Amino acid sequence: MSRAAIFAKIESATAALKSKAAYPQYDMSLVHSQPKLEGSDLWEIFVRNFAYVNGKAMTSTAELISFLQGTSQLHGYCDPALYDSIGSQLAAAGLTVETEYHRDRYDDYQFGITRATGAIAESGTLIIDDDRTSHRLAALSPWVHVGVLERAEIHRAIPDAIAAFGKSPNIIWCTGPSKTADVEGILIEGVHGPGEQIALLV
Repeated sequence: MSRAAIFAKIESATAALKSKAAYPQYDMSLVHSQPKLEGSDLWEIFVRNFAYVNGKAMTSTAELISFLQGTSQLHGYCDPALYDSIGSQLAAAGLTVETEYHRDRYDDYQFGITRATGAIAESGTLIIDDDRTSHRLAALSPWVHVGVLERAEIHRAIPDAIAAFGKSPNIIWCTGPSKTADVEGILIEGVHGPGEQIALLV
Protein backbone atom coordinates (compact mmCIF):
# COMPACT_ATOMS: atom_id res chain seq x y z
CA MET A 1 0.00 0.00 0.00
CA SER A 2 1.40 3.41 -0.97
CA ARG A 3 2.20 6.15 1.52
CA ALA A 4 -0.56 8.34 0.03
CA ALA A 5 -3.10 5.54 0.44
CA ILE A 6 -2.11 5.00 4.08
CA PHE A 7 -2.48 8.69 4.90
CA ALA A 8 -5.80 8.82 3.03
CA LYS A 9 -7.11 5.99 5.24
CA ILE A 10 -5.90 7.76 8.40
CA GLU A 11 -7.50 11.04 7.29
CA SER A 12 -10.77 9.28 6.54
CA ALA A 13 -10.76 7.49 9.92
CA THR A 14 -10.09 10.69 11.90
CA ALA A 15 -12.44 13.01 10.03
CA ALA A 16 -15.22 14.67 12.02
CA LEU A 17 -18.36 12.53 12.13
CA LYS A 18 -21.26 13.84 10.06
CA SER A 19 -23.70 12.75 12.75
CA LYS A 20 -23.01 11.69 16.31
CA ALA A 21 -24.83 9.11 18.39
CA ALA A 22 -27.36 10.49 20.85
CA TYR A 23 -26.17 10.83 24.43
CA PRO A 24 -27.63 8.26 26.85
CA GLN A 25 -30.52 9.35 29.03
CA TYR A 26 -29.69 9.72 32.72
CA ASP A 27 -30.63 11.80 35.71
CA MET A 28 -28.21 14.78 35.66
CA SER A 29 -28.55 15.33 39.41
CA LEU A 30 -26.95 11.93 40.04
CA VAL A 31 -23.69 12.81 38.31
CA HIS A 32 -22.98 16.20 39.88
CA SER A 33 -20.54 16.69 42.74
CA GLN A 34 -22.64 18.96 44.94
CA PRO A 35 -19.78 19.91 47.34
CA LYS A 36 -17.66 21.04 44.40
CA LEU A 37 -20.52 23.17 43.07
CA GLU A 38 -21.08 25.18 46.25
CA GLY A 39 -21.48 28.87 45.48
CA SER A 40 -23.20 30.88 42.78
CA ASP A 41 -20.36 32.58 40.85
CA LEU A 42 -19.04 30.16 38.21
CA TRP A 43 -15.62 31.81 38.02
CA GLU A 44 -15.17 31.55 41.80
CA ILE A 45 -16.26 27.89 41.76
CA PHE A 46 -13.88 27.21 38.87
CA VAL A 47 -10.96 28.97 40.61
CA ARG A 48 -11.48 26.92 43.78
CA ASN A 49 -11.63 23.59 41.94
CA PHE A 50 -8.81 24.56 39.55
CA ALA A 51 -6.58 25.23 42.58
CA TYR A 52 -7.40 21.74 43.93
CA VAL A 53 -5.77 20.24 40.82
CA ASN A 54 -2.78 22.64 40.99
CA GLY A 55 -4.00 24.99 38.26
CA LYS A 56 -3.42 28.72 38.55
CA ALA A 57 -6.24 31.16 37.80
CA MET A 58 -5.44 34.76 36.87
CA THR A 59 -7.46 37.83 35.96
CA SER A 60 -4.83 40.20 34.55
CA THR A 61 -1.94 40.21 32.11
CA ALA A 62 0.17 41.94 34.79
CA GLU A 63 -0.31 38.89 37.03
CA LEU A 64 0.74 36.61 34.16
CA ILE A 65 3.84 38.72 33.42
CA SER A 66 4.86 38.62 37.08
CA PHE A 67 4.51 34.82 37.15
CA LEU A 68 6.47 34.27 33.90
CA GLN A 69 9.26 36.61 34.96
CA GLY A 70 9.40 35.12 38.45
CA THR A 71 9.76 31.59 37.06
CA SER A 72 12.14 32.62 34.22
CA GLN A 73 9.73 31.46 31.50
CA LEU A 74 10.66 34.27 29.12
CA HIS A 75 10.22 32.92 25.59
CA GLY A 76 6.97 31.66 24.18
CA TYR A 77 4.15 31.61 21.70
CA CYS A 78 0.97 33.68 21.64
CA ASP A 79 -2.08 33.12 19.45
CA PRO A 80 -1.93 35.95 16.85
CA ALA A 81 -5.55 36.87 17.70
CA LEU A 82 -4.45 37.49 21.30
CA TYR A 83 -1.25 39.39 20.56
CA ASP A 84 -2.70 42.92 20.67
CA SER A 85 -4.48 42.34 23.98
CA ILE A 86 -1.96 40.08 25.75
CA GLY A 87 1.19 39.31 23.76
CA SER A 88 2.14 42.94 23.16
CA GLN A 89 2.10 43.59 26.92
CA LEU A 90 4.42 40.62 27.49
CA ALA A 91 6.76 41.88 24.78
CA ALA A 92 6.74 45.37 26.31
CA ALA A 93 7.78 43.78 29.62
CA GLY A 94 10.84 42.24 27.94
CA LEU A 95 9.58 38.74 27.15
CA THR A 96 10.15 37.20 23.72
CA VAL A 97 6.78 36.46 22.14
CA GLU A 98 6.30 34.70 18.80
CA THR A 99 3.01 34.52 16.93
CA GLU A 100 4.02 31.64 14.67
CA TYR A 101 4.62 28.23 16.21
CA HIS A 102 7.41 26.16 14.65
CA ARG A 103 7.08 22.44 15.36
CA ASP A 104 10.79 21.83 14.77
CA ARG A 105 11.64 24.30 17.54
CA TYR A 106 9.20 23.11 20.19
CA ASP A 107 11.94 23.11 22.85
CA ASP A 108 12.38 26.88 22.40
CA TYR A 109 8.91 27.70 23.74
CA GLN A 110 8.69 27.96 27.51
CA PHE A 111 5.08 29.16 27.44
CA GLY A 112 2.15 28.93 25.06
CA ILE A 113 -0.84 31.28 25.15
CA THR A 114 -3.92 30.01 23.31
CA ARG A 115 -7.67 30.48 23.36
CA ALA A 116 -9.56 28.07 25.58
CA THR A 117 -12.87 26.83 24.24
CA GLY A 118 -14.30 26.96 27.73
CA ALA A 119 -13.94 25.75 31.30
CA ILE A 120 -15.84 23.51 33.72
CA ALA A 121 -16.45 24.95 37.18
CA GLU A 122 -17.30 21.60 38.79
CA SER A 123 -14.00 19.90 37.94
CA GLY A 124 -11.63 22.85 37.49
CA THR A 125 -11.06 21.92 33.85
CA LEU A 126 -9.92 23.99 30.87
CA ILE A 127 -11.27 22.92 27.49
CA ILE A 128 -9.27 23.34 24.29
CA ASP A 129 -10.17 22.17 20.80
CA ASP A 130 -8.88 22.53 17.26
CA ASP A 131 -11.62 25.01 16.29
CA ARG A 132 -10.61 27.68 18.83
CA THR A 133 -7.02 26.79 19.75
CA SER A 134 -4.64 28.31 17.19
CA HIS A 135 -2.04 25.53 17.54
CA ARG A 136 -2.64 22.40 19.59
CA LEU A 137 1.08 21.68 20.09
CA ALA A 138 1.54 25.21 21.46
CA ALA A 139 -0.96 24.30 24.18
CA LEU A 140 0.56 20.91 24.97
CA SER A 141 4.36 21.10 24.60
CA PRO A 142 5.55 24.23 26.51
CA TRP A 143 6.08 23.94 30.26
CA VAL A 144 3.51 26.71 30.85
CA HIS A 145 0.16 26.73 29.06
CA VAL A 146 -2.10 29.76 29.39
CA GLY A 147 -5.70 29.15 28.36
CA VAL A 148 -7.52 32.44 27.76
CA LEU A 149 -11.26 32.38 28.34
CA GLU A 150 -14.26 34.61 28.95
CA ARG A 151 -16.70 34.34 31.83
CA ALA A 152 -19.55 33.34 29.48
CA GLU A 153 -17.55 30.28 28.40
CA ILE A 154 -17.55 28.67 31.86
CA HIS A 155 -19.86 25.65 32.16
CA ARG A 156 -21.31 24.86 35.57
CA ALA A 157 -20.95 21.06 35.45
CA ILE A 158 -19.46 18.27 33.35
CA PRO A 159 -22.77 17.30 31.63
CA ASP A 160 -23.20 20.95 30.56
CA ALA A 161 -19.77 20.87 28.91
CA ILE A 162 -20.55 17.58 27.17
CA ALA A 163 -23.82 19.01 25.84
CA ALA A 164 -21.87 21.99 24.43
CA PHE A 165 -19.44 19.86 22.39
CA GLY A 166 -18.96 21.41 18.97
CA LYS A 167 -17.95 19.71 15.74
CA SER A 168 -14.20 19.78 16.39
CA PRO A 169 -12.63 16.31 15.95
CA ASN A 170 -10.23 17.02 18.82
CA ILE A 171 -11.48 18.19 22.22
CA ILE A 172 -9.07 18.10 25.15
CA TRP A 173 -9.98 18.60 28.81
CA CYS A 174 -7.04 19.88 30.87
CA THR A 175 -7.69 19.41 34.57
CA GLY A 176 -4.60 21.12 35.97
CA PRO A 177 -1.05 20.35 34.83
CA SER A 178 -0.24 17.12 33.00
CA LYS A 179 -0.04 14.22 35.47
CA THR A 180 1.04 10.60 35.53
CA ALA A 181 1.35 7.97 38.25
CA ASP A 182 2.64 5.18 35.99
CA VAL A 183 5.73 4.50 38.09
CA GLU A 184 4.92 2.93 41.47
CA GLY A 185 1.77 5.03 41.79
CA ILE A 186 3.78 8.19 42.49
CA LEU A 187 2.06 11.28 41.07
CA ILE A 188 4.36 13.39 38.89
CA GLU A 189 3.30 16.56 37.07
CA GLY A 190 4.52 17.92 33.76
CA VAL A 191 5.64 14.64 32.17
CA HIS A 192 3.32 14.33 29.17
CA GLY A 193 2.39 18.01 28.83
CA PRO A 194 2.50 21.35 30.64
CA GLY A 195 3.81 21.45 34.19
CA GLU A 196 1.92 24.71 34.80
CA GLN A 197 -1.68 25.16 33.66
CA ILE A 198 -2.97 28.74 33.85
CA ALA A 199 -6.49 30.02 33.18
CA LEU A 200 -6.53 33.70 32.28
CA LEU A 201 -9.95 35.35 32.45
CA VAL A 202 -10.44 38.25 30.04
